[in-house]
Amino acid sequence: MSTVSIEATINAKWSEGHSSYSPGSPEELAIIGIELLVRELGTEVARNFIQQAFERYPSAIDAAD
Repeated sequence: MSTVSIEATINAKWSEGHSSYSPGSPEELAIIGIELLVRELGTEVARNFIQQAFERYPSAIDAAD
């Protein structure tokens, strides 16, 4: 497995406020993405969206088990 580092600043804004994020790893980026999806779509719709994304990579999911 390769090591990936991320250098990014994410500024998210919505009507109630804003947040800034600086992920340093794919895991941190995924958590930020999930948080923003849930905030935008709600828990169930975000969960379905993520499930659809995982369905495109069945061998990658099986390798992680």
